Amino acid sequence: MLVTLDFETYFDTKVSLTKLTTMDYVRHERFKVWGVGIKINHDETEWFGEDEAEEAIHAIDWSEATVVCHNTMFDGYILTRHYGVIPKYYVDTAAMNRGLFPSQSARLKDCAVRCFPDDETMRKGEELADAKGIYDLDPELEEAIAGYCIQDVDLTYAIYQQLVDQMPPSEMDIINLTCRMFCEPKLIVDRAALIAFRDSTIASSEALIDAAGIDRKVLSSNQQFAEHIRQMGLVPPTKVSATTNKDIPALGKNDKAFTQMQKMYPQHQHIWDARKAVKSRINETRAQRFIDATHADGTISVPLRYYAAHTGRFGGTEKINMQNMPRNSPLRKALFAPQGQLVFVADLSNIEARMLAWLADEDDLLQQFRDGDDIYSNLASQIYGRPINKNDDPTERFVGKTAVLGLGYGMGAAKFQATLEAGAMGPPMKFTTDEAYNVVNTYRSSYAGVPLLWQKLELKLANTINPAYDETWHGLRFHQGKIHLPNGLALHYNNLRFELGKLTYDSRKTETTWGGRIAENVVQALSRIIVTDSMMRIENDEHLKADVVLTVHDEIVLISQANNPDATMNKLIQHMCTPPHWALDIPLDAEGGYDFSYSK
Repeated sequence: MLVTLDFETYFDTKVSLTKLTTMDYVRHERFKVWGVGIKINHDETEWFGEDEAEEAIHAIDWSEATVVCHNTMFDGYILTRHYGVIPKYYVDTAAMNRGLFPSQSARLKDCAVRCFPDDETMRKGEELADAKGIYDLDPELEEAIAGYCIQDVDLTYAIYQQLVDQMPPSEMDIINLTCRMFCEPKLIVDRAALIAFRDSTIASSEALIDAAGIDRKVLSSNQQFAEHIRQMGLVPPTKVSATTNKDIPALGKNDKAFTQMQKMYPQHQHIWDARKAVKSRINETRAQRFIDATHADGTISVPLRYYAAHTGRFGGTEKINMQNMPRNSPLRKALFAPQGQLVFVADLSNIEARMLAWLADEDDLLQQFRDGDDIYSNLASQIYGRPINKNDDPTERFVGKTAVLGLGYGMGAAKFQATLEAGAMGPPMKFTTDEAYNVVNTYRSSYAGVPLLWQKLELKLANTINPAYDETWHGLRFHQGKIHLPNGLALHYNNLRFELGKLTYDSRKTETTWGGRIAENVVQALSRIIVTDSMMRIENDEHLKADVVLTVHDEIVLISQANNPDATMNKLIQHMCTPPHWALDIPLDAEGGYDFSYSK
């Protein structure tokens, strides 16, 4: 049974989805369901007002129902958290649009125009604006909102019917799982631990500010802090503003000149620390967001944005980005499995490096992966011309690691040098220009197939400017400005063309691309497919009896029964090491562990 629905709810200047997260909005004391539009299968859409909505919802057998909404994280959340019903399957037409048209707007208004460009009757209404701030609807206004809602439901249903045959079933399953993580939360939050972490973070920041003896306003203002630096007898660093083209203070945490100043004057470290304490409150903010997002039953919804990137990667949403929680952070450790269960974590090892080697037909490197070699040490040995190992040569190995992870997409010597010095992948390291060139040249000569891959991909994509060009290579189809992927979706390069000798396409803005960037896109997209395929194998394994509750980049997090955890872990690793049908010879590896909390 297909149930297409749309809730209409009270909103005002402060209480709305533009001001609050879905969780905060639905739990707000002013939250109110005005009514709901429901379409059962192909039947006519019906409106059920405030007094009828609950009865209408509970009259549906949700155990056999597929719910279809536009932004199901909102409507599905109301279904599960407000009405206590759980559908068999979730469909989100906004997510479908992001998967099929990744660089374009997924708003219902824009989806309707894209799906039905020549049908002016298939357009979203604007009547809802008249209801802003009105808590109790009069009959006339309710009638207008009912018509608006019915139209939205009919549009959502029509868009679903238009797109469902284009959307791979495997991706529909990923959308369902993504919605389920949010609407049916299973992870438990140690709220007390988060409060303690937040309070200790605040106390540490306050101590640093007090130690500097500088007014908070001075520390927080770029101009006032620059003047304070002058009063110290130093020259504040500057940069050229991208908007005004004038010199402005370069005092941000990522400003290289400010970083260099801190290194030059370590005697003023207490002042630099105080500046950071005022400007960077990320740990405090993250902890508070987790605290606020915790439900009364102790669970927390996991907000993941399906197809948040050009390559299909997940992203954060609802003001919580679980994709950037540092390993071993208090945030991770505060997430627990329900009683009697454990949190299992498995991470695909070097998946992007393995995928790049497979695409580049780098047989020697692939064999190193199969043999379980330390590829970082192997490359470092070539860079330094002597045997390097993890235990005795950690610094040299780190250079090899940075090279493997950073140079596969065309990074040059200058950027490699800057990456090492900035500590972007580990501890900051001083590196001369000649040393950086040596590393880049060693990488490209050692893995000669990789630069050839850049050239090959750029040529094949450029050829798709010709609408007649159609070539399949390594399971990828190059046709009409797209690189079609093995899962049925594609990397889109809309309106692909040459401008000033550069390969250019339209995304949210005009973008340029080249061989290394295309390789990065393809590698990340294919790696994402392997991760999501693993998620679904784990989710559908009846013997495993596990619930996937989160994915972070190449990591899968699940909860399962605590009995026989080693067997569960082995099965999890087995699923993640299963190569896809389109790359049966790629050597995959995974590692992980389990605990009562998400501690990895």
